[in-house]
Amino acid sequence: MADTRVQKFAKVLVEHSARIAPGDRVLIEATTAAEPLVRELYKQILEKGGHPHPMIGFPGMVPFIQEDMYLTYANDTQLDFIPTFYKIAYDQFESRIRIHSATNTRGTSSLDPVKAQRRGKAVSAITASQMRRGAEGVFKWVTTLYPTDGYAQDAGMSLKEYEDFVFNAVHANEEDPIAYWNSTAAGQQKAIDFLAGKDIVSLRGPNVDLSLSIKGRKFMNSTGTYNMPDGEIFTGPVEDSVNGWVRFTYPAIYGGVAVEGAELTFNRGRVEQAKAEKNEEYLIKMLESDDGSRYLGEFAIGTNFDINRFTGNILFDEKIGGTFHMALGAGYPETGSHNKSAIHWDMICDLRTDSEIHVDGELFYKNGEFVFGR
Repeated sequence: MADTRVQKFAKVLVEHSARIAPGDRVLIEATTAAEPLVRELYKQILEKGGHPHPMIGFPGMVPFIQEDMYLTYANDTQLDFIPTFYKIAYDQFESRIRIHSATNTRGTSSLDPVKAQRRGKAVSAITASQMRRGAEGVFKWVTTLYPTDGYAQDAGMSLKEYEDFVFNAVHANEEDPIAYWNSTAAGQQKAIDFLAGKDIVSLRGPNVDLSLSIKGRKFMNSTGTYNMPDGEIFTGPVEDSVNGWVRFTYPAIYGGVAVEGAELTFNRGRVEQAKAEKNEEYLIKMLESDDGSRYLGEFAIGTNFDINRFTGNILFDEKIGGTFHMALGAGYPETGSHNKSAIHWDMICDLRTDSEIHVDGELFYKNGEFVFGR
């Protein structure tokens, strides 16, 4: 018997996230581990009059994503190669649905980071097209995840527990998940309206003493348009405005490598000092990726309190209610960000204890909650 939660999950992706219209060409990226969701998406996209184009690989064999087989066996020429069909789709299609569905999430952890860095630079042309066309409103993209044993193990759950966690986070267990996400958007918009026209954001707490400018920048109301699950408001800070330090509460995972106890110090927007308790060398190597990798492309506040534990997967963890995250590297043009980089590395800091955010001197957020206007 089909899991009705998968059907509702697909419905949210097709109707709310990717907003499929008749004639839309839709790239579906996944591995074979996500077959139930891919089949349901294929059917529902057809029912909406779209044209589904599944690009399904075996786990570890997805050349656009930094998978272990490609990074193990590809030579330099192959590492520099831009995948033909992905490039065509990102340049021309109307929509893309990516389903993370790895069965081994640590397959790249022992590989040479220089190879991953080189591969990242090659495919950054595709990512740049995604961000540019997304900002122009002509490319509707969304990234999601299908539960696998690998993700469940990372989260310290059984597969059954993890399936329940995922479907609860995307609200596929509700009668009308789309109505839920629409109501969330209305609530988050109040915070965005308050931030409009403001300048200096100051964060203070046990793990952060940081200031940045949002002058002239736009906050995005993120409730399932680009990510599912979702729950955040985000912008691109003024590139040279970030000053201070932050110690990230949770491991910062990128390319299958977990950097623990990461601490960054900024001066005029640039990371001037970086250290970590584990995998510090990898952190430094990624900061040297290009000119934009030491600058922030994103500042965001997580608002999804249904995601109440760290799972080791950034798609969920960056949304944890009561946290903020910052991304080193590429920014989203629709926010006003000008930062360009081959990387976009989100790092998360908890704000639920003795922590505050002030905006132009006014208390905006305290101990994990919005308090403006009270």
